Amino acid sequence: MSWRRTQRMDRIKVDSFANAPRVKHAACVRVVIAGCFGIVAACAQAAAPTPVRPTPLTFAIASDVVDKSDDDTPLRQMIDALGRERDLSLVIYDGNLKSETQPCNDTFYEARRRLFDTSRKPVVLLPGGNDWATCGVSRAGNYDPVERLDFIRQTFFGDSTALGQAAMPVIRESDVARFRPFRENVRWQAAGIEFVGLNAPAPNNHFLSAGGRNGEFEDRSVANTFWLEHAAESARRSEMRAIVVVLQGDPDFMHYERRDRFAWLRFSRSEEKRDGFLELKRALVRAAEAFHGPLIVIHDSNAQLANGFRIDQPLRSDKGVVVTNLTRIEMNLKKPQSQWLEVTADFEWRAPFHVRVRDVIIKPATAAQGASSSTSTPATSGASSAPATSAPPATPASNVEDGTPGPSSFFQEMQPVQPSPSVPSGSEQPASNATAPSTPSIVPMPPLLNKPADLPPLLPSQPAGSKGAASAPDAQ
Repeated sequence: MSWRRTQRMDRIKVDSFANAPRVKHAACVRVVIAGCFGIVAACAQAAAPTPVRPTPLTFAIASDVVDKSDDDTPLRQMIDALGRERDLSLVIYDGNLKSETQPCNDTFYEARRRLFDTSRKPVVLLPGGNDWATCGVSRAGNYDPVERLDFIRQTFFGDSTALGQAAMPVIRESDVARFRPFRENVRWQAAGIEFVGLNAPAPNNHFLSAGGRNGEFEDRSVANTFWLEHAAESARRSEMRAIVVVLQGDPDFMHYERRDRFAWLRFSRSEEKRDGFLELKRALVRAAEAFHGPLIVIHDSNAQLANGFRIDQPLRSDKGVVVTNLTRIEMNLKKPQSQWLEVTADFEWRAPFHVRVRDVIIKPATAAQGASSSTSTPATSGASSAPATSAPPATPASNVEDGTPGPSSFFQEMQPVQPSPSVPSGSEQPASNATAPSTPSIVPMPPLLNKPADLPPLLPSQPAGSKGAASAPDAQ
């Protein structure tokens, strides 16, 4: 063996003995670090907050409350009654602060502002046709509609909060530099829902058929389209469960013009009136496609509705396909001066959205009558014992108007409503007052799903008398 090999072997032995404590020390350090990481992971897992489901939300929608030009008593009673609803979170006033004959003067709008400021619930106001679009007629004072709209914006939408005593922060489109004037367009989030309010009034979205540039209409159409697309993107990124869009005018969803690429080649003048809501309907289709979740549109209607409202899915895309995740609530209350629409959202229910008509309850004479302030529709006076936050009644609620022609007939074909043995269809129903609560008062909305095509747009309620129906018929 050479002296060089012997020297190298001796050096390896010395190094191995010298490094042996270091090896043990490194192993101990690794064990300690692993233990610390395990303790930290266990503490982090214990401290991680459990996911909290969105709490139930109930909001009111009122419109056309003022029926006389010189009497605001119905509106005062409406605001007072809604303020005493314990389970009500907010109020959306869907336009028409005045009648068609009320002059559009400054004093009137300032008085209305003071009246809404007395509300104990937050009030989100949306301008209606009578508020500014029809102010140019002689009986309203021959005002300039655009100037009146600017005055309304300054009077009612001066800050980033809703009206009323309870300040509720909202986001206005005027926060975007490009759309500074459009302070009335608003959105906010609550209970997993993205709410959007738009200025789209009747008649025909204030589209003027006179010659020249329709500047106000065109600028507002661009602003509304942007606000819808912005809200859909915000709801998608915030992982909202649904979008609720509220406007005052009737878009006439059954009338939808498809895009015509060669329309510029036709020089013949059409006799058909131009659809002022065309851009809005196309924007709603794009928002529904971008969001992929349920999009609910609530608006006033010119049609006579047997129940005061109607729920259907009438909007189609340019390809003629029904937009399955867009649902419309068409509202035309029989007595808007003394009725309001209640919408309750609870994601624990099988159909999370439920709608019913409520009566304005004048302040009771005794405190014992306070419990009766939660009465429902006039036809269902016996159903007032159920609080608004409880599960819907066990009786099946019709999702569309039975026997009414129009958009609802298509909706019935998609999901027929099962008849209920507890609700007689003949003359047995008005036989006694005991059968009044069995009349449907709450109408369930479509279930909220990430893939709306997985289930029908509307599901029938659980038939009365079935097992578990008495507790929560629509619960999951």
